[in-house]
Amino acid sequence: MSEQLPVAEASRVYDRLRAEILDLDRVPGSRLTERGLEGELGASRTPLRSALMRLESEGLVGRDGRGWQVTPIDLGEIARLSEFRDAVETAAVRLSCARATDAAIATLREHLDGWAEDHSPDGAVRTGTEFHVRLAALSGNPFFADAVADAMTRLARARWLVARDEDAASEHREILALVAARRADEAAARIHEHVVGTHDRLVAALGADARSLRGRGLAIVS
Repeated sequence: MSEQLPVAEASRVYDRLRAEILDLDRVPGSRLTERGLEGELGASRTPLRSALMRLESEGLVGRDGRGWQVTPIDLGEIARLSEFRDAVETAAVRLSCARATDAAIATLREHLDGWAEDHSPDGAVRTGTEFHVRLAALSGNPFFADAVADAMTRLARARWLVARDEDAASEHREILALVAARRADEAAARIHEHVVGTHDRLVAALGADARSLRGRGLAIVS
């Protein structure tokens, strides 16, 4: 039982810090100290460090001298992540067309219908992530789904800033319809267009709003 307590505490601290970072309650570029977090979160040092190292592996925090920093939003990283998503998701969707059962496709379509009711920025980011991860999972290869989930986590803060993208829901339906029809080449082409288009809109919005975003204390680097 005593060994489980630090693990549970590390998980609690991780969940809270991750949520605050993704929701921008802790802004990109802000500094974190272990001593300050210990008092603020009521956490002991070992579980806190475990949580910070886990967040570091997700690209959400990084070392800053002897302390830590919430990772700035990096436009170069966003571009690289979009290239990565493009390669992974086009490969995954081809396998989904070949392997996904009709029942699994229908279940994802039902999820899309339910998600459409949430019009908040948080909802848009969350449902976009869920769709892409679940679509990759239809490939039958969990490594694809894990890779997409990691990329979407790293993009979540930037996506939240420009949510809600009104084009996303209809594009998701088009992609899923092509998967249901087993039209692999068209599905791969459509998801390529979707990922590239989303990236272009995201970068354009961040570029247009960079000055005001920096004025709110958000660190954005090229």
